[in-house]
Amino acid sequence: MKGKLIGLVMAAALAAGAAATVAQAAETVRDRIEQTVDAAIEPLMQKDGIHGMAVGVIVAGKPYVFNYGLASAETREPVTDRTLFELGSVSKTFTATLASYAQVRGELSFSDPVEKYDPALRGTKFGQVALINLGTHTPGGVPLQVPDEVKNDAELTAYLKAWRPAYDPGTHRTYSNLSIGMLGAIAARSMDGDFKALEQQRLFPQLGLTSTHIDVPEARGRDYAQGYTKQGKPSRVSPGMLSDEAYGVKTTAADALRFMQENMDLVSLDDSLRQAVMRTHTGYFQAGPMTQDLIWEQYPYPVTLDALLEGNSPAMIFHPTEVSRLAPPKAPTPDAWIDKTGSTNGFGAYIAFVPRERMGIVMLANKNFPIDERVRVAYRILSALASTQP
Repeated sequence: MKGKLIGLVMAAALAAGAAATVAQAAETVRDRIEQTVDAAIEPLMQKDGIHGMAVGVIVAGKPYVFNYGLASAETREPVTDRTLFELGSVSKTFTATLASYAQVRGELSFSDPVEKYDPALRGTKFGQVALINLGTHTPGGVPLQVPDEVKNDAELTAYLKAWRPAYDPGTHRTYSNLSIGMLGAIAARSMDGDFKALEQQRLFPQLGLTSTHIDVPEARGRDYAQGYTKQGKPSRVSPGMLSDEAYGVKTTAADALRFMQENMDLVSLDDSLRQAVMRTHTGYFQAGPMTQDLIWEQYPYPVTLDALLEGNSPAMIFHPTEVSRLAPPKAPTPDAWIDKTGSTNGFGAYIAFVPRERMGIVMLANKNFPIDERVRVAYRILSALASTQP
């Protein structure tokens, strides 16, 4: 009896020791990751005068969040795990996911023309544009922003009726909030719902995103970071035509990491939603070094920093780019660097991930700082973490 007791005590001690060793190893991994992120983010914040950032990384499939600085320079509230940042155009990836979900469920087809879902545009040039062109910035040349004079749905319809393409659809990429905004509106119409309600009450909950909003709830108001313009003036996004669809989402670094994990197929989802998420990585057009997916942009991995800088350059955002159609479309592949930038007047975001490596990064800042700096820092961090992955 005494021998058995001694044996049990020894076994318990060994188990406790093993658990302590595992915990210590996990702490060491986190420390190493944090040192890598700190070394890149802290100088960046100082250089660009960024008050606060939340940076999330995925290493070997596991998420880590690191917070820096202040959510508000006025109140001195620090950035925490609950801090909400504006995503800017990263919001478009959620719109793409909702549209892809509608297609998986048979409620729309990306090969259909706009006029099938918007009878008011029947017989017009815009009505003849295929939905896939809206989701890939290739409808034939539409402006980056909805024109200032367009204030309501009737005026938007009138504008689109009068629209004339500058190029044949599918021949040029012209980055546009209006384009993806219309895809989001059509997806909602095909699902017999309101876009904002579908995202906030259906898509976000199904994705398990508990801190992702278009309209920040009153109870979370204190968590909403104050944004700052390049000149340092306080700024938050203002509602406008198609803003919900194009750049209206606010979220935390933790929720952004979960969405990234789902895009790397590391989190279990309902089968229809999983298909919808993964199909947004289908490549439809080649634009310079970048393959245009459904809003997401991808590069063969491994990728050079120069290729990423070219693909995320001002020229790609503000000027037409000739594209070549991929026929058939390129199936989703894990051997890709997939990314998206996002900006509002007061916030800057960047998200990038490599499914094969089970690694990724999300950078959320309460200042709109240069995109090339976001790309350089993200590339530096992921390159360092890739070389130290188990």
